[in-house]
Amino acid sequence: MMNVMKIQGHKAVISYDPDIALFRGEFVGLNGSADFYAADVEGLKREGDISLKVFLDVCREKGIG
Repeated sequence: MMNVMKIQGHKAVISYDPDIALFRGEFVGLNGSADFYAADVEGLKREGDISLKVFLDVCREKGIG
């Protein structure tokens, strides 16, 4: 079973990285890679919003749709 979180309508798979003691989120279905890390659910939501915004801004700047 995968842990999935929706952020701004985009799915992100959530896993735990014991080496750094943080949760890792990775967006799926995008035309590139965007991930984020946090210690808790609220942090994942916050960091996911930031990561997605940066990813989409870069895509817009490069004309990638």
